[in-house]
Amino acid sequence: MHPSELVAQDGRRHRRQFSNEYKAEVVASCQQRGVSVAAVARAHDLHPNLLRKWVQEHERFGSHEPVSVPTVRRDVAAQFIPLQLAQPEAPGAAAEMVQGIAIELEHNGLKASIRWPLSQAQQCAVWLREVMR
Repeated sequence: MHPSELVAQDGRRHRRQFSNEYKAEVVASCQQRGVSVAAVARAHDLHPNLLRKWVQEHERFGSHEPVSVPTVRRDVAAQFIPLQLAQPEAPGAAAEMVQGIAIELEHNGLKASIRWPLSQAQQCAVWLREVMR
């Protein structure tokens, strides 16, 4: 597979263009356990920042879609995430729930419970957006 094609631009620098299949192949090699993005970039003669961008796009959008075909790219991170709300068992428990924000996350068998003051809901939203990237 030929990874790139040089595009001549009237005496200017040449810009390499990579096929979506090549990008997906290189990103897949980055996702192997114990492999650094910088090492994969060196092996494929790529700038590490470019490869990190491809990895982020893959994580965010799921795959590399053809750029020439106008498609709507679906943001995986912005998908709807259903949350279960705990029902208060006693009348006093409702007041306790209003005092703060409780978030429970589960990923690959690991669970995390986060409690956040209700007065800092905006900061909680910013933090949650970062975590969900």
